[in-house]
Amino acid sequence: MSNTISQPSPYSGLPRALHHANLLNTQQIDTISRSSITEKIPFIDALLKSRLMDATSLAEFCSQTYSCPLLDLSTLNPQYLPEKIIDVRLMQSQRVIILAKRDNKLAVAIADPTQIQALDQVKFQTGLPVEPIVVALPQLLEWLNKLGQSAEQNLTELIGDDLDSIDFITETESQSDTADSSSEIDDAPVVRFLQKILTDAINMGASDLHFEPFEKFYRIRFRIDGVLREIAQPPLAIKEKLASRIKVISRLDIAEKRVPQDGRMKLSVSATRSIDFRVSTLPTLFGEKIVMRILDGSQATLGIDALGYEPDQKIMLMEAIQRPYGMVLVTGPTGSGKTVSLYTCLNILNQPGINIATAEDPAEINLPGVNQVNINDRAGLTFPVALKAFLRQDPDIIMVGEIRDLETADIAIKAAQTGHMVFSTLHTNDAPATLTRLINMGVAPFNIASAVNLITAQRLARKLCSCKEPVIFDRATLIDAGFEEQDFDEGWTAFGPRGCERCNDTGYKGRVGIYQVMPISTEIEKIILSQGTALEIEVQSRRDGVKTLRQSGLMKVRQGMTSLEEILGCTNN
Repeated sequence: MSNTISQPSPYSGLPRALHHANLLNTQQIDTISRSSITEKIPFIDALLKSRLMDATSLAEFCSQTYSCPLLDLSTLNPQYLPEKIIDVRLMQSQRVIILAKRDNKLAVAIADPTQIQALDQVKFQTGLPVEPIVVALPQLLEWLNKLGQSAEQNLTELIGDDLDSIDFITETESQSDTADSSSEIDDAPVVRFLQKILTDAINMGASDLHFEPFEKFYRIRFRIDGVLREIAQPPLAIKEKLASRIKVISRLDIAEKRVPQDGRMKLSVSATRSIDFRVSTLPTLFGEKIVMRILDGSQATLGIDALGYEPDQKIMLMEAIQRPYGMVLVTGPTGSGKTVSLYTCLNILNQPGINIATAEDPAEINLPGVNQVNINDRAGLTFPVALKAFLRQDPDIIMVGEIRDLETADIAIKAAQTGHMVFSTLHTNDAPATLTRLINMGVAPFNIASAVNLITAQRLARKLCSCKEPVIFDRATLIDAGFEEQDFDEGWTAFGPRGCERCNDTGYKGRVGIYQVMPISTEIEKIILSQGTALEIEVQSRRDGVKTLRQSGLMKVRQGMTSLEEILGCTNN
């Protein structure tokens, strides 16, 4: 019996496999490794350069050793490669090619299957498991080169020739200047690509656009019906040019890349329609992330019936805003439609005999007949300063974009107590919590009780597309969601999402508001004066017949407007 113990190989990855198979000895591997380090090339490149193995034999060896399928790329038609899964530049940097997507798994061509980091990078970027397919290195590099060349032409292909009717408008330039600048830059691919992206966002009903740079790729996402959806992965090389172009037309400092900036821009889509965008830049590790919010003023003129208020909620809201003085507060998270609700109310009250002034940061919707002021903290124009100025301007109605501090809250409440109707917003979870939030700010309870007329909390839920289909839930699930026993006797059908071409297979198209409308009753005033908790206010509001956000959402489920899953996801019990 031999006492010889086999020594483990000092190598790893492909060199280890070649050494273990006795295809390369230690001296050969060391020589190739030194060459790889000196020339700063991968080991597999240095191996083929040494001519100790040819590309075909090496590919066959890798396929057999690592139990991976072997593919001859020359037999593959490039037209059948999947698009927009990852950026071409990421494939080039990792030296992989996405061949196909089957059963939620990616087939990835790679010359050296021991390069786990490259495969992990693809898995990380896509969120999908990968299956390595071995190909010969020269074929892989040739294909990557071709894909890179075609990527340079992607912008032109994406842009098309249908953008002649749109143009950017800046507030400080004349019509002639706009025409001159447009004629100079219309042929620039990046400029026309941006126009295409903005036009697509408007046509798809997006509320926000996200331009996001990462180390290996650059992506553009739209928020449609409250959900982010990836739209494009343009070449990484355009990120600086695209950011600079957005900053120029938004009147931002293109040289400043170290701190966040905020600006605005306007896109003219026709002779009678233009869309405003609010622009925010944020320095990240790999460049500036830019978020653009679409501000479509036409939403404020849709009317209160289009917002989704239930009939009883609409009556309470209309009674509150028609009062000669007092305060109406709208609460909810960012993106819940608070501004549209406020401007819908202002549009109803906007009459020739009414003086309306608003202070916002910034003004999101342009409403003719309303005196709108943009807050500018750096210039000293804060919410308290604007409110004090409003009170010297003989206002009937004042709208404060957001109550952020005690000083703003005090001035707004005093205005509501002295013959003015005041509208504002706060960031709280529901209507009862808004009152305790004001108390925590330092507002005296008796001032809150005497000034606030009504509070409405709101959320936005996705509406089911016309392709919706009936869904059957068991009784226990519906009761656990918040339905009551009497709801089962009224004969209604729950619907769920199915998905079609119209809704991009999501099952949802558009959004509808869900509201909790709480008038301040005498009993609630007593609780406020005794500095009661939000829970006590909520219990009393239910006695007063106020529906919670969940109850309002369940009514939309019964009406077939949205799904139970959507309501459970955007409301609490």
